[in-house]
Amino acid sequence: MPTAFWIAHVHVTDAEAYGRYAKGATEAIAAHGGVFLARGGRYVQLEGNDRSRNVVARFPSLEAAVECYNSPAYQAALEHAKGAAVRDLVVVEAAD
Repeated sequence: MPTAFWIAHVHVTDAEAYGRYAKGATEAIAAHGGVFLARGGRYVQLEGNDRSRNVVARFPSLEAAVECYNSPAYQAALEHAKGAAVRDLVVVEAAD
């Protein structure tokens, strides 16, 4: 089963609330086998919408990443992000 990547592009509007989201999300992601490959840091926007925070996490499978997103722990963390950020999130299966 191929691994999958959780890719988020985020513009944070409330750093304090988003910090609470990040703490809970980190725990939920780890509990589902997710490992962060990029989390913030330097970037170069070449096309599309610029978001100041970019996150990439690797999961054991597409199903594990989606299960994480739908988990009670992640959904509880996500409540802190609502109204605290503008986000795009996609899960992409890795190529063989």
